[in-house]
Formats: sequence, structure tokens, C-alpha cells
Amino acid sequence: MAKRKCMFRAVGTHEQHYGPKTVDSQAGRRNLGQTFHLVKTQSLRKEASVAFKDQFRDHPTLGFVDWVLRGVGQVVFQNNPISGAVILGGIFYNSWIYGAVSLLGTIISTLTALLFKADRGMVKDGLFGFNGALMAIALVAYTSKDFTHGDVPNGYLWLYIVLCAVFTSVLVPAFAALLGPHKVPGLTMPFVLATWFFLGALLQFTTIDVSNALKPTSPSDFTGPRPDYTWITWFHGITMGIAEIFFQDNWVTGVVILIAIAINTRIGALMALMGSALAVGTAVFYGAHDEAIRDGLFGYNAALTAMALGGFFLVLNLPGFLYTVIGVLVTARVWASIGIWLEPTGMPVLTSAFVFVTWLMLLAKPGFTVLIPVAPADATTPEENLQRHRKSQKR
Repeated sequence: MAKRKCMFRAVGTHEQHYGPKTVDSQAGRRNLGQTFHLVKTQSLRKEASVAFKDQFRDHPTLGFVDWVLRGVGQVVFQNNPISGAVILGGIFYNSWIYGAVSLLGTIISTLTALLFKADRGMVKDGLFGFNGALMAIALVAYTSKDFTHGDVPNGYLWLYIVLCAVFTSVLVPAFAALLGPHKVPGLTMPFVLATWFFLGALLQFTTIDVSNALKPTSPSDFTGPRPDYTWITWFHGITMGIAEIFFQDNWVTGVVILIAIAINTRIGALMALMGSALAVGTAVFYGAHDEAIRDGLFGYNAALTAMALGGFFLVLNLPGFLYTVIGVLVTARVWASIGIWLEPTGMPVLTSAFVFVTWLMLLAKPGFTVLIPVAPADATTPEENLQRHRKSQKR
């Protein structure tokens, strides 16, 4: 809409036009001043919050800590070191082993990017760290007899994790080169591909034991008649769906991760919750096994899809929301399907269902004019993406 410039020509004094100044007009000026002061105060608070979140991003010594924490947060699209620290705390709550290896994976992958002089902005935003964090947890989880808490890695596995973390940093720009022209992000595919490669190789080696968990979930893992679902099915299915993004079998960790997301974006947290809940609803509706639902296996890919499409890479208008719901419902089914495809190979699904569905739906977006894309380089939070779009509409 074009802006209209209005020209006013003042004739006479205030009293001639409006009569003598009254107490009401003075009160109006005071109210206007109070409103301006309130808006200014809110703006300063917002600036202070942003400054606090980013105050160590360019720090000469603490900057690296900031980047590593952002790397942990970026697993769930949170470019915020505070969110990353809270998530890391949630992982440590469930298992100090998983917490330690996720930290190691993030550090090594970030250092690799620095060593080879990768884009500094991407390093500072944690975009080279999050794949390393997931990969490190996965390698320990699938080589441990205790999947829930993990076993302490031996020396061979520590070295294995380091090399695989380095490889994830190589894959980040590789997928950027492939998908960049289409303005589609690599998401967690570097983690998925590196983990598949390195887990598969373990079947050829003897110094690192491969646990019974090194196989995709299939219907044969759950037997018996269709169960009677209870509120525990829903509660554990939803919260564990969030926790399983980081391979954590702990509903408290799921709640902590949800809080960490909400620290940076309320909409993002709601999308994660919605994604996991819709996936649980899908599983219940079609009679999936109660144990698989309560373990969060249906929810974690769907939660990631919901966050990616629900305001992060697409502006969250009504068509964008409906598109997100479709993506979530498809992801729940794709997870179940990929588990069957991978069963002969022994490889786990990981976050591949989320990646494939999100890639396809983002690649399709130019064909739908009601969808408003957000370029990966411009994506911050759903709130900020929506605000920028509304401002652009007013110009």
C-alpha cells in the first residue's frame, strides 16, 4: 500500500480552533508521555535481553563457549547459548555420559570449522556444532548395553567419535553446496549420514562392541494385542518425543528441552509440543504399540518437522500452519516406514524422516504462492520472521 503524505496548513492558534486548554488536554499529554515512556522501557528491556543473549558471541576468550552452547541449541533451531546450556543441563540430568560426549562432539566439530576457516558467522551461530553433538550421543547409545544412560566409551570409541565429529563438519558445507541454490538447509543430514557410515563400519571391527540397539525399530519388537491407551501413553509419548531428539529416555529431560526452546521462542516450543502430540495421536489412532509410543519413537522426528516448517523456514500464517500440520502427519508415517526399509541393514532411523519430509516440503514451496518462505540465512525465530514479514507488507 503506498504511503499517503498529508499536508496540513495551520491557521490561527490552538484556542481559536479548539478553545482554551483544559485539564483534560493536559492529562492527555501526560498519558501520551506515559505511553511513550512505557514503549521506550519495553524497547530497552528487549535490547537488554538481546544484548544478554549475544554479549559473549564476539568475546575474545568466552566466545568459543558461546558458540559451543549455540551448537547444542541449534539441534532444535535455537541460536541462543542460554537455550543450549539448559538443554545440556537436561541431558546431564539423565546421563552425565551423554552430556559429556555431546559436549565433546560439539567442541570437535566447531574446532574443525575454525581450523579450516569456515564461514565465521556460521561458526558463531553454532551451525557447525549441532551435528557433532547428535552424532556423539548416537555412537555411544548404539554401542552401549544401557541405552538409557550409556556406557563409558573406551579409548577406541573416543577416537572414533572425534573423527566422526570432524566428518560432520565436512558434510555441512557439502550439503550447503547441493541445497543452497534451492534455499533449502542441510538440517541434520550431516549427522544422519556420518552416523550411518560410522555405525555400519563398526560391524567390521572388534575393538568397539555394538549393542543390541543397533537396529531400527520394527513391529516385531512389540508383540501382543492392541493395548488400552492411558494418559501415561499420551504424557510419556509427547514428552519423551521431545527428549528422544537427543536420544534421552527421560520425560523430565523432554520437559527441560521444551523449556529451553521456550526461553528463545514461545512459538517454537508450541510447535515442538504440537508436533510430538500430533504424532502420538496418529500412532494411537492407527493402533501402534503402546511401548513404542511411550518411548517417544513416533514423536521426535515430527517435533523437529513442526519446528522447521512452523515459523522457522516458513512464515507462520494460516496456510503455513496447515502446511506444517500436513508435514507433521506425514513425518509420523515416514518414520514408521523408514524403520522397515532399514531393518535389513541394521541401521537406525535417526532423524532421517524429519530431514526427508522437510526437504521435500521446502523444495515444493515455490509451487504454492500462499506460502511465504524464509531463507535459511535470514531465519531467526518464528516471532521475528513473522514480524519482519508484517513490516515488509506495510512498506
